[in-house]
Amino acid sequence: MRLMSVVCLCLMPFAGLAQGLQSHCFALAQATPGLYYAALGDGLERDELRLNYVGHSTYLIETASGLSVATDYTGFVGPGIVPDAVTMNNAHSSHWTAYPDAAIPHVLKGWAEAGVAADHHLTLGDFEMLIRNVPTDVRSWGEARENGNSIFVFEAAGLCIGHLGHLHHEPSDAQYAAIGRLDIVMAPVDGGMTLPLADMIRVLKRVRAQIVLPMHWFGDGTLELFLEGMSDEFAIERMGASDLVVSLKDLPRTPVVRVLRPKAVRSAFD
Repeated sequence: MRLMSVVCLCLMPFAGLAQGLQSHCFALAQATPGLYYAALGDGLERDELRLNYVGHSTYLIETASGLSVATDYTGFVGPGIVPDAVTMNNAHSSHWTAYPDAAIPHVLKGWAEAGVAADHHLTLGDFEMLIRNVPTDVRSWGEARENGNSIFVFEAAGLCIGHLGHLHHEPSDAQYAAIGRLDIVMAPVDGGMTLPLADMIRVLKRVRAQIVLPMHWFGDGTLELFLEGMSDEFAIERMGASDLVVSLKDLPRTPVVRVLRPKAVRSAFD
């Protein structure tokens, strides 16, 4: 994995950044039908990742070696699949589980506990992936719950992938800086339970990732409203599949929204 100089760590009070694999992504930024069968990592080159949309806000990220990470994990990504790490947010029960599989080596909670914000900086494999988080607030019965959500950032194969979780407010300038460069972003586009659509679209246009992957929509009508709002600056591609292979060298030149259809994943070795 290529490493780049980190030029703004002095601005970021995140203690974990001094240990393990160093981030290369820092920069100031302007229902589940059927099964998908695959051997994790099968068919991927060293510089490629596979992103599987499992459903709601859960994606399974695979590397060429078979390393896998599930986002907003609710306890299931597919029969026979035990991820190497999972991330969770607890704004709603559909984004976490109190009973994750004990065989999962790393379970990363995105919310504050005992008043202390989540602070993750986890290296997986032989320096194959870095997972870090940026805490944000959530609404709770009309009031703000400080640090109740995390934007998780996954760095692997030279790519910077962000998962916005259950985002309830536009990030501050400091949070945008902590997120850093995103090549790919997974964004909730329901327009009500998370950010209003106009606000989410403004966030995504500022982040300016090359690939936007919608998630957390309730019916195609909501999704279409989001796509319409993005279409003035982003190309729209309806993939007709649940998974996408990505690499740094093959990122689109024009920013694009790619719509995946959710399916659970099943290992071919199960």
